[in-house]
Amino acid sequence: MKKSSSLFRRELLQTGIAAGAASLMAGGMNLSFPSIARAQAVTSPAAALDELLAGNKRFTSGARIADERDLAILKQHTEAKQEPFAAVLSCADSRVPVEIIFDQTIGHIFVTRLAGNVVTPEIIGSLEYGAAVLGTKVILVLGHSNCGAVKATIEGKEVPGVISSLFPHIQPAVDQAGKDLEAATKANSKFQASLLRTSSTVISGMVKSGALRVVPGHYDLGSGTVTILE
Repeated sequence: MKKSSSLFRRELLQTGIAAGAASLMAGGMNLSFPSIARAQAVTSPAAALDELLAGNKRFTSGARIADERDLAILKQHTEAKQEPFAAVLSCADSRVPVEIIFDQTIGHIFVTRLAGNVVTPEIIGSLEYGAAVLGTKVILVLGHSNCGAVKATIEGKEVPGVISSLFPHIQPAVDQAGKDLEAATKANSKFQASLLRTSSTVISGMVKSGALRVVPGHYDLGSGTVTILE
């Protein structure tokens, strides 16, 4: 009987994971990582933000550890549940690989992505779920250098399709910061973070109680460094 394409892909993935794990174990690598434990071992908003920034330092210094943990995570039971310690609202830009730049692995970060890292009802609902249901301790609104969405908003030129639907979300930041791309990008992250804090009763309530922080940040594509904009 001919296998379906989905069954074939599943079996191929399982075979690849098993082979990779066997290879690592044969090489003497310890896959238990007792010091890592669950992502939810990060128990406070401050600790969650600190862990993100510590991971970014590992990323920029070339001391990443997440790659080695991925096989261990895959061998455990993330299929049934997730317990991320942080959420990130990132731009959809392909040069911003969130888990990599924070040196985090499967199940650690609840990621939402939208061009210009703008806040919409769908984004709010997703991040409410991350905070209220999954227990994330911090939401980082992450802009980045040379953002095409912000640049297009500044230029205000005619664009194809419905790309211009993003512009009204970003325009308040451009109005505030002017036509300097870096300044407008940082202002946009701050604006979107503020909007997120005030437009959701769930998130604002958790922020007021101290259970959650919402912070704006900026990722430099050149250096790889993330800066908190507070």
